Amino acid sequence: MESLPKLELLKKEIWNFPFCLFFAILSLIMEVFILGTGGMMPLPGRHLTSVLLRREGDQFLFDCGEGTQVSLRKLNLKWKKITTIFISHTHADHITGLPGILMLSSQVERTEPLRIIGPPKIREYVETSRNVLDMYVNYEIHVQEIQEPEKPQLVYEDEALTVKAVPLRHSRVCVGYVLEEKKRPGVFYPEKARAAGVPCGPLWSRLQNGEAVTLEDGRKIEPGAVVGSPRKGRKFSFVTDTAFQPSLAGQVKGSDLFICEGMFERALADSAREKKHLTSSQAASIASKAGGIGKMGLIHYSPRYTERELKLLLQEAREIFPDTFLCRDRMKIELPPHSN
Repeated sequence: MESLPKLELLKKEIWNFPFCLFFAILSLIMEVFILGTGGMMPLPGRHLTSVLLRREGDQFLFDCGEGTQVSLRKLNLKWKKITTIFISHTHADHITGLPGILMLSSQVERTEPLRIIGPPKIREYVETSRNVLDMYVNYEIHVQEIQEPEKPQLVYEDEALTVKAVPLRHSRVCVGYVLEEKKRPGVFYPEKARAAGVPCGPLWSRLQNGEAVTLEDGRKIEPGAVVGSPRKGRKFSFVTDTAFQPSLAGQVKGSDLFICEGMFERALADSAREKKHLTSSQAASIASKAGGIGKMGLIHYSPRYTERELKLLLQEAREIFPDTFLCRDRMKIELPPHSN
């Protein structure tokens, strides 16, 4: 009989937990989903290149190869939550999934505008697809073409993060993308909030976001009393379809996650150079030179490699940059926040 009060207390603590920390926990979430890893042509179990980053409910899609919808469905990701699509270039293996995404979003009663950002010709591709397919779209689509794509430039910014386009060297105008969070609020200390008399709930979230709050007794609590110093934001870089250019290292420096093309093995370096693609060891050289890279994921594999043979690409990359892994379709990667 003595265990009953303890059980009731436990239930109370579990019940209170979401109301106290829900907003603080939500603000920590950043996840990357690999939707497709193939280059040139889709294979069974290997869709064409596409990567989705989810941050606090917002979703950003990088390239949209054939099969993107399939992976979104299998991962139970809500495509109506995709706010912006970043396209690297207008080769078919990076955009053939886009018309389907545009039509599908109408079927799920999307009301929010969708932004599409990419190099020249992306507007023509979107408009032509809509016209030829007589596409029914019941929401706004804003297409933003990158002017002077040969120059690094800011292409997107909101209150929490920025996205920069960086020029790549390919057979068609092509850009990579670097997403970087702005400085984040410091670590929230619940014990300090309780000691100050701040009740669990929305006031905790407001304090963590840098806002002073006034309690019922009239006392004003400043964020600095319960929150640590601001933290460095997370950084994500996406580079695919480019000839080797060491200068990329400066753009991706300090990335928590660097997703980079590793299309060929070292023995095919001449072919990579001719086709303006990277070998896995060249990708690793960029990561190594950059410094501060948390980990690098190889992507955009040549269809010549079976799943087993991809290990050669990984082995050659790890000889130069040990913190390398092979991206796999429907892989999920979590990016935890930086500490103070």
